[in-house]
Amino acid sequence: MSCVVGIDLGSTTTKAVILDENGDVLGRGITNSRSNYDLAAAVAKTEAFINARFGLIEQHVESTETVQAVSDLRRAFVMEQLLHQLRRLEQLLLEEIDKSAPQELKAPFRDAIEEICRRITVEEEERFKRPAELRSDFFRDAVGSAFMRIAEQSGDPTGVSFDRLIGVYDKCIIRVENEPMDLDFRDHIGDALTRVSNPRLAHAVEFAVAYDLSPAATVGTGYGRARLPFPKEQIRSEILCHGLGAHAMFPNTRTVLDIGGQDTKAIQVDAAGIVTGFQMNDRCAAGCGRYLGYIADEMNLGLHELGPLAELSKRSVKINSTCTVFAGAELRERLSLGEKREDILAGLHRAIVIRAMSLLARSGGVDDEFTFTGGVAKNPAAVRAIRELIQENYGARTLNISAESIYTGALGAALFANRMVA
Repeated sequence: MSCVVGIDLGSTTTKAVILDENGDVLGRGITNSRSNYDLAAAVAKTEAFINARFGLIEQHVESTETVQAVSDLRRAFVMEQLLHQLRRLEQLLLEEIDKSAPQELKAPFRDAIEEICRRITVEEEERFKRPAELRSDFFRDAVGSAFMRIAEQSGDPTGVSFDRLIGVYDKCIIRVENEPMDLDFRDHIGDALTRVSNPRLAHAVEFAVAYDLSPAATVGTGYGRARLPFPKEQIRSEILCHGLGAHAMFPNTRTVLDIGGQDTKAIQVDAAGIVTGFQMNDRCAAGCGRYLGYIADEMNLGLHELGPLAELSKRSVKINSTCTVFAGAELRERLSLGEKREDILAGLHRAIVIRAMSLLARSGGVDDEFTFTGGVAKNPAAVRAIRELIQENYGARTLNISAESIYTGALGAALFANRMVA
């Protein structure tokens, strides 16, 4: 089957979307953006093709029971990917210990690392047996918190201390993240199929493995688009791609707000998805995803935990600055004054959206149907703040948010790629 690919290389995440000959979405992929943009694009594209093959499996099953089995198979595949990377991380950790640890600590250091990795593996095996739960999609997030927790429990202040364990982990996790993910669909689907023990899926898996998915065109966009390994004619502005992608998701939308990792974009589009006006804040990460990431680090929370915690607030604290440079200082000051974490976070989310509202106003305001895109659109506290402030400033408006909103730019790029081969 001929298909097209769109890649959105953002400052924090890189996304890929694959469309079939009819312009329907076949697969989506996402990964952390890295300093090696070529690698980030390749990983996101690989994940999108893996996702597409799972879509082919789903097309070949019918009963509700078997659909659940496909969901279990997908979870098993993701687990096989994680365990593969965990084994690679352990290998690098042991190599680093052999190379740089003091001689008297080599043996206990190796024992500690092997025990940490063994316990993480056991935890992941147990997690797989339980119902699926919300967690980060990224290896560093999934493994990092467990590594730190177990290292803190097992670290010996007189020898292989917690600080030593985290120091070697920090050095090696970067290498794991920046290595090509040799995780082709064929590599792990067999192990995943064995793990779910469902022979009824075997035929569908064989079909998906053998199916030829040949990309006819690829278009790139995003914050790092100039670094993508594509000819100039295969690069499109992220403004154009977000506008077209939002229009494809919600054809009646006329105003688009995208809050990404490094910038915020307010976009006006016409009935065909053509951009008629926009405003963009790209001078710094203030009020964007990177700012929220910094706050999460300051509070020792996962980024995905910020929104739900802010939703518990009963009284929003007024935040004076959304500058990343001063965020830590103001956060610590508020905490020292006895303010609750959830109230501070509610104020932070409102402050972020207030910055975005000024861009919307300068771009032409908010039309009747408004679409919120980007990774921050998955944050419930940001969504609540958007709803409240839109209502306060513009009255009743239809607010669109797709579960796949983070892929909007990649979708727009794929649609441009589709036009190249039409």
